[in-house]
Amino acid sequence: MTQDPAAIAAKAARFKKLYTAAVYDILDEMGLPNQCMDLGIRALDRSMRVAGPAFTVACSADVRTDEEYDLEEVKTFTFFRRMYPGCVVLISAAGERNSGHWGELMSTGSKSKGATGVVVDGGIRDGNILMSMEDWPVFTRYLSPIESRRRTRISGIEVPIAVTGTLTAQIRVDPGDWIFGDMDGVLVIPADKVDAVLARAEEIMGIENRSRNEIRAGGDVADVYAKYGRL
Repeated sequence: MTQDPAAIAAKAARFKKLYTAAVYDILDEMGLPNQCMDLGIRALDRSMRVAGPAFTVACSADVRTDEEYDLEEVKTFTFFRRMYPGCVVLISAAGERNSGHWGELMSTGSKSKGATGVVVDGGIRDGNILMSMEDWPVFTRYLSPIESRRRTRISGIEVPIAVTGTLTAQIRVDPGDWIFGDMDGVLVIPADKVDAVLARAEEIMGIENRSRNEIRAGGDVADVYAKYGRL
């Protein structure tokens, strides 16, 4: 998949000026209400924000030994070479809820290839070290000291995956779909809808900023709502 790092960075910067509630409202208006990942998946720190195209990692409850494992790029860790500037590593742990599926060294390897954060529908290890990494947002369901090897396996790289949803059991994520997360939660934005969602969300943010300023200046809430139609 060809990616333009400058275009990704510019789009991510625009997203990070927004917040997930405003973007969710646009998805809802567009008939995509089920794009919010499970609310149990949260940032390690409330100030963390992430935005970028998903670099998908699928896990399964495969407990074969390394010698029996058939994904050579995972066995040899060469899959990091497929990461690209601006991507967000998105891991689906297939319902395994005990071990840590990603950690500090995996994060360091991802960041060195240009990834800008990680979102795990599962667990993270090395929380203290991850918290100290500069410009590395981490969103996860839980923290765990337990090694994932012999408990789960990476079964696919840059393949369609399913993550747990809030309003639906699962959300399909294709490689390159956009991920946007802040303290409220994490959204999945289909790649072919990203530009339209972003433009509309920026428009709504402008309206909300005007409403906020008028209310702060003493405007009547009902009058401001009547004027702008948002509150």
